Amino acid sequence: MSDLNDPRVLLAAERTLLAWNRTCLALMGFGFVIERFGLFLEAFGKSATADAALQQASHVIGIGFLLLGVVLALLSTLQFRALVKTLSPREIPRGYWVQLSVFANLIMAALGLSVAVYLAL
Repeated sequence: MSDLNDPRVLLAAERTLLAWNRTCLALMGFGFVIERFGLFLEAFGKSATADAALQQASHVIGIGFLLLGVVLALLSTLQFRALVKTLSPREIPRGYWVQLSVFANLIMAALGLSVAVYLAL
């Protein structure tokens, strides 16, 4: 239980969660670009055997980055919620919706997972 009685503790934790959110979004975007790089290789490739291996590698690595972003989004959400449980009521401003950033993180994780599933199929 925190005893600082300062709402800046919550706001700092929320900024940290949103920083993780941006990191996860960047990882997911990078994964999508890597996965789609296989199409570029197909269009401009010369060797069918090498292209097939590179396409498979870009597919697996891209989906891996997408899933890494999803997992980090979920883990950072769990860590934020654990921290919020330790705060006293005086540290949470009246009327402040603490779960808004959690909601944003979970929606982003769900969308990232749906893109990963789409690309895997």
